[in-house]
Amino acid sequence: MTPMEHIETSRRFIEQAVTEYAKDDLLQASEKAWGAAAHAVKAIAERRGWRHDSHLALYIAIQRLTDELSDPGIDAMFHTAGDSHKNFYEGWLDSLQVAKNIETVEKFLVKLESVYTDAPE
Repeated sequence: MTPMEHIETSRRFIEQAVTEYAKDDLLQASEKAWGAAAHAVKAIAERRGWRHDSHLALYIAIQRLTDELSDPGIDAMFHTAGDSHKNFYEGWLDSLQVAKNIETVEKFLVKLESVYTDAPE
């Protein structure tokens, strides 16, 4: 996928997360929130020539961005997305927490959007 395809996928997935949440499908809402965050990271990583072919590579990319921008909020928000991914398998988050996680991922996407637009082609 191209970086722009990752961005488009990210946007589609966060919309689907909200839709699934509205249908009370907390597992699918959680997984779509994770997917939205992961694809946003993949877009930046691809543009910067960083690996993004595993969970570990995504977390390394996030750490690089956190350090580069001196913004620990990026790391914290991505870990919230990771919790959503875990919830897809475990189902341990309640409705309120899933809603909060989706909200956090939405903020994460806004933050990464500016990083993406500043990233080299």
